[in-house]
This record gives sequence, structure tokens and C-alpha cells, in this order.
Amino acid sequence: MIPKETIQEILDTARIEDVVMEFVNLKKRGATYIGLCPFHNEKTPSFTVTPRLGIYKCFGCGKGGDSVNFVMEHEHFTYPEAIKYLARKYNIEIKDEEQTAERIEEQQEKESLFMVNDFASKYFIHNLFNTDAGRSIGLSYFKERGFREDTIKKFQLGYSIDEWENFTAHALQQGFKLEYLEKTGLTITKDKKSYDRFRGRVVFPIHNLSGRVLGFGGRTLLSDKNIPKYVNSPESEIYNKSRILYGIHLAKSAIIATDNCYLVEGYTDVISLHQSKVENVVASSGTSLTTDQIRLISRYTKNITILYDGDEAGIKASFRGIDMILGQGLNVKIVFFPEGEDPDSFSQSHTTSEVQDFLESQAVNFIIFKTNLLLKETAGDPVKKSALIKEIVGSIALIPDQITRSVYVKECSALMDVGEQTLMNVLNQIRRKEFDKKLKEKQKDGESELAHLPQYIIPDVQHPGEEAVSTENHEKEIIRLLMQYGNRNIVFETMTEDEEVQTFEVSIALFIIKDLENDEIRMKNELYQRVLHSASEQIESGTIPAESFYLHHSDKQISTMATNLLAQKYELGNWEKVKIKVNIEEEILKLSVTHAILSFKLRVLESKYEDNLKQMQNETSQENLDILMDAQLKLRKKISMVSNELGRIVLR
Repeated sequence: MIPKETIQEILDTARIEDVVMEFVNLKKRGATYIGLCPFHNEKTPSFTVTPRLGIYKCFGCGKGGDSVNFVMEHEHFTYPEAIKYLARKYNIEIKDEEQTAERIEEQQEKESLFMVNDFASKYFIHNLFNTDAGRSIGLSYFKERGFREDTIKKFQLGYSIDEWENFTAHALQQGFKLEYLEKTGLTITKDKKSYDRFRGRVVFPIHNLSGRVLGFGGRTLLSDKNIPKYVNSPESEIYNKSRILYGIHLAKSAIIATDNCYLVEGYTDVISLHQSKVENVVASSGTSLTTDQIRLISRYTKNITILYDGDEAGIKASFRGIDMILGQGLNVKIVFFPEGEDPDSFSQSHTTSEVQDFLESQAVNFIIFKTNLLLKETAGDPVKKSALIKEIVGSIALIPDQITRSVYVKECSALMDVGEQTLMNVLNQIRRKEFDKKLKEKQKDGESELAHLPQYIIPDVQHPGEEAVSTENHEKEIIRLLMQYGNRNIVFETMTEDEEVQTFEVSIALFIIKDLENDEIRMKNELYQRVLHSASEQIESGTIPAESFYLHHSDKQISTMATNLLAQKYELGNWEKVKIKVNIEEEILKLSVTHAILSFKLRVLESKYEDNLKQMQNETSQENLDILMDAQLKLRKKISMVSNELGRIVLR
């Protein structure tokens, strides 16, 4: 047991912003920090760290807590493990009883797997440096590859003795269960016989963001073609190869500092580049690049530079990875090494300064790279050139940002000697097709998505002919959304007259205010109108007001109302107690804001329609009656348009 006073010292010392910055790229915003949430996928930051309170909070997925909670949630640590992690970070000595086999059995399965991997890693390191076989075979191999001893220790490289059960027997002797040895993949059991997976191989540990060992990669030192060159740990409760990058635990700080991430293929590429003092580098470990891996990189930077060796066939096969990166809104550059070279060999045969200069000077954007690589294949063949143009434009079409797309189209036009407008027309056709596809999917899924929203987010809508009600509830709903989510951004897609799909990002506060202003709609409740006016003034001064602006507003009526309205969001926790999950994601939030505004507009129009109808019934002048009739027809048309729009969002 860890003494209570030690725990308190750790809690008092651990700064929430320091802890979170180990895993999330945070940017200062006033008295808080903001970044992309590590617990759910998002492109617009909603993850907030408040040093004054010592807490973090994601307003997208709802996760929040203190430093210990963050470490537990992010790393799947137990409470004691999280405390120990923070103690190590802040050099606080703790005294704890030694782990025993009995305690291991009592822990959760994930923790047991972590402990087995940690034991195995230390065992392989011991073999490498302290056994005759390890030094003569494993250590010699690494040094022949040009790895210095400090580098070998930095990456915790090791060696597995070339005996069938050397590791397994030793682990069992130390009290580890065969069950966990098998689940981590360290031991393979067939026909009731167990043997070591990595026997006779040099071993590369694979770490998570905090440096805990998730799994291993083992390389054979034999030239037998019947033996696979590499074997890897199977996926387990703690190891999912599609969601981890080799070397990320050592690279994250350098990635943030340089605002760039070098992406390579293998372990040795990463290690050799580190020796050349290029530390912002990770590897996909021989697997195809995944969306989860890209999102992991995006926590720290929006810029990825892919390092390719001289194998053109392999590069062409990897074009899909480039498109995936572009689709996630990241910038892509490529470095193409000379024929016969790769990042590992090039680093070993050149000085540190030569490696660094080469990476900086040879990095080109994907348009230039792709064009130069493929254009020579189209010489004299207009059909092949046309296909190449379509392929490149298809990649450009994946980029979310319109300005970036336009820049790349211009560059592609110059490189391919094709009219810019022609390329833009092709791009618009591609995006239009994708836009229509997404629109149909959203319309199909709209009802199911909105079913997850809390009841108060979707107020009842009155239609012509139904009993009239005031706009109070609709106005209140809009003000609640403004106060609670006003400083969050939502993304919209529109179609221009030229049939170009455009996206624009706007804060919810600005969207609400400008949308009502454009339609010249004023709220009947003067207090609500004051809130809108106050928010508008803040925006004009360059600040998007957050919850605290309303909670601590100088107008007592506004602050009191804010407290009453915003208290509702904390009621969501009650659903979790009865195991009912409430998901409020960015897309759903956009729908709820749009729904609230349209509902309010519809009710305002209906009210005007009813008032106009009463005037018509009492009007005796034919001239005035004609004016009222014309107004009535226009109102009916507007009601129909708003009703249809609202129906597409909710009422299906």
C-alpha cells in the first residue's frame, strides 16, 4: 500500500497541464488550454484543461477529472499504477510492497499482460548484455548494423536465447501464469507443449505513449528462406497494432517541437534516424497505415513527411496511405531516397548533418512527388495521362480545406500542362458525388443519431393548424445551446453555383447570432435578447464567449439564468448510473443547433401567419387585402421551406 501522505504529495505536485501535454498537443487559450480529445475522434478541439481547477474536461465525449483520472483513462492504468507513474514523473519516492504472484493473480487481466511484457523486456535486455550468446550474437548484430550501445539501451533492444523453452521456463519459475504468457504471444502452446515465440531472435519492444511495453517484434539472424524474417506479438487486450506506432513514446515531444512527424516503415529506420538526431520519427512497423495511426499523429502535429526507399513498386502500393492522410486533413510531404537506400542505410552511411539536410531539402508535396513518379509512364499516351490526372485530382479532392485544394489544383495545372478550370471541374464532380453520398447517409441515419440526444435538446415543434404556443421554449433552447456550446466549432458543407462543395467552420455562437440577424428575427424574451447582444459584443471584440462568461456575467439576471440552464448538462450523468449511454458528438451537436434554430424560425413564421390571417379577416379595403394576401402567400412558402428543411433533419 502507498502511504496516504505520499499520495497527497503526488496529487499536490502533479500539474494537470504538464501531465496532459505528455499525450496531447495543447494550445494556450486565456487561462485554459485546448486540444484534440485523446478519448474520441474529433477534428475541432473540444478538450479543455483548466490549471486553476486542476482538471480536464472534454465537451465532446464528456470525459473529465484530475491528473490521476487522466492517466488511468488514457493508459488503462489502475489507481496505484497511475500514482506510481506521476511519482516517477515528479521524482517523488514512494515505498510500496513488492509485487508477488498472488497479487498478480488478483489484478485485472490487462495489468497482468503489462507485467508479463515488462518482465519479458527486462529478460531480453539481460540476455543481450549479460549472456555469452546475447553478446556474441545479438549485441554483435546490433553493432554491425551501426547501433551504438546508448541507442540500444534507449530503445530497450534485447535478445531471446535460441532454446525452445528458455524464456517460458524462466517466467513460470518466477510465478507468471502460462495463460498470460500465451495471451501476450510470448509463449506458443501446441499439442500440450510450450515454446518461446522469439527464440533465437533479436527483439524490438513496442511501447505505448507512456513507455509501457505492449508487444514485441523479433528478427531472425538466420539466412534460411523458410524462416520468416520478422515475427510479431499477436494482438491482445493491450496490443492493437493498427492503433500504435513504433517509437511514438520517444518521438512525441520532438514532433510537437518541430511540428512535423517523419513516417517510416521499420524499426531500424526509426533507430538509425534517432542516432542522426532526427527524433520526430515513428514507424508503422511494416503494417499498412491506418486511420487510427494517423489520428494518433494528429494529436501532436498536422504535418507528416513520409520517407520512402527506392522501391517504386512499393511506393505505388502505398498511395492509399497518402490519400488517407489527406482525408484526415493533414499535410503530406514525401522524401524519396536514392535507389538502393532506405532511411536506415542512408543514416548509417552519412553524417548527422548530411541526413538532416537531406530530409529538409528533399521533402516535396505529394503532388510533385506523385506526378514525377508516374508522369514518365504516360509519355506519348494521352489515355494514361488522363488517368494520372484523374488520380491526382482524386487525391486533392480528399483535402477538407478549400484554399489548400485550390493551391494544389493550381500546382497540378502547371505540372501537367492542363487548364486550371478543367481540373477544378473534375475535382468538383468528384466532391459532388461524394457530397451526395454523404448527404444520403446522413438523411438515412439522422433519426437514429438524434434518438441518442437528451430529451431537452429537441423541443416539440408546432405546425400550422396545431394549437399555438409561445416561442419561449424555443428561445430558451437556443440560449442554452449558445451558453453551453457557443465556443465550440461546427463544420458545414455547401454547394456553390459552380457545383463546388465548400466547407466552412464557424463557432456555434457566431452561427446562431448571424443566422437570426440575417432573417431579422428578434427574441420576444428581452433577457434572452440581452444575452444575444452581450455575446455579439464579445465576438466583435475578438473573443468567443464560453460558459464562464455567462456564469460570471456582470448582469445578475444573465448569470442566474446561465446557472439554471447550464446545470442541466450535469444531469447526463444519471443516465450512466442506469447503464444508458448518451452520446453527444460533434455531428449530433450540429444537428441539434440547426434543429433548434429552424424550430424557432418555424414558430415565428407560424405566429406571423396567424396574425396576418386575423388581419385579413377584419380588413375591408381591397388594396390592403391584396397586400395581406401577397404577404400570406410568401409566409406560406417560407413555412413550407423551413418545414421541409426541418423534416430532413429530424422529422422522418
